[in-house]
Amino acid sequence: MSDIKAALRGQRIETPSWAYGNSGTRFKVFAQQGVPRDPYEKLADAAQVHAFTGIAPTVALHIPWDKVDDYADLARHAAEAGVRIGAINSNVFQDDDYMLGSVTNPDPAVRRKALDHLLECVDIMDLTGSGTLKLWFSDGTNYPGQDDIRSRQDRLAEALSAVYDRLGEGQRFLLEYKLFEPAFYATDVPDWGTAYAHCVKLGPKAQVVVDTGHHAPGTNIEFIVAFLLREGRLGGFDFNSRFYADDDLMVGAADPFQLFRIMYEVVRGGGFTPEIAFMLDQCHNIEPKIPGQIRSVMNVQEATAKALLVDADALAAAQTAGDVLGANAVLMDAYNTDVRPLLASLREDMGLDPDPMKAYARSGYSEKIRAERVGGKQAGWGA
Repeated sequence: MSDIKAALRGQRIETPSWAYGNSGTRFKVFAQQGVPRDPYEKLADAAQVHAFTGIAPTVALHIPWDKVDDYADLARHAAEAGVRIGAINSNVFQDDDYMLGSVTNPDPAVRRKALDHLLECVDIMDLTGSGTLKLWFSDGTNYPGQDDIRSRQDRLAEALSAVYDRLGEGQRFLLEYKLFEPAFYATDVPDWGTAYAHCVKLGPKAQVVVDTGHHAPGTNIEFIVAFLLREGRLGGFDFNSRFYADDDLMVGAADPFQLFRIMYEVVRGGGFTPEIAFMLDQCHNIEPKIPGQIRSVMNVQEATAKALLVDADALAAAQTAGDVLGANAVLMDAYNTDVRPLLASLREDMGLDPDPMKAYARSGYSEKIRAERVGGKQAGWGA
């Protein structure tokens, strides 16, 4: 178990700044007391998640939601709180100008505006020490004939190339894909194959990010993970859960067995390294923000621990022998193992409370921020 503990001790999970603010669904965003009013308070909350789990040292920013006048100062504040700035997420989907798309818009002036924002995000990477830019485009069309599909791919390729050329040493971008929404007829980056093709053409600094909520029902996400790892193009994950579409629920909530299968392919494919970004992307619509993040981190830990418990030799032997049931049993034995005592022991070894959820509840931090964060404008989607 010592080798498994060592691997788990080195695991790193990045939390998203926007999950600490008021967030929700298309129906309603329910405001909560004590949520952050600015990026500095978001970092303070993220630091709590790291303090109680020990494996969440970085925080992803979303621009312009997390825009500040002095990014170097924000990075210093993060360090003082015990965390660091992680991936910089661009936003080219909220302005009215982007109704017909951003980098694929038929209007060159709108495309220029979108590209300028993406390049601004690389500038912010330089100022904060971030090595990763995350790109997601809502671009697409709603009706047949609305725009030329091939021309939109040409425009996308042109914008990606310009961003790629701007990246500095030790920097990369992760290209996200999404099956649909808000473009319902043809999304410009609808699947991993489209993202992969653009990344391969650009070079090694362009990689694919897998958002676990962005697939059609029944999609074998672990196959995608295995393929991208084999090709050296898996850059990271946006972990969340879905029942119907892009639900952005806590990771592992809807299908913990799927999360285990994904993490097994990560371990099997050599992806359990700092080069693969394990990021959360969740909305926490009705659940408290910080405990929701802690629970998600713990869920990823549990799936990872079970994946590390898979008897690789026994599995390979059963596969070679064509023992279908035997091979499946090896995976199921690992999945059905209760790893909570192992993780509790690991946390104690790290000087942490074995139960992060209860430890946070006892800390009084929730009561503190509810009392202190009165007045001002609460942060949320679009703020």
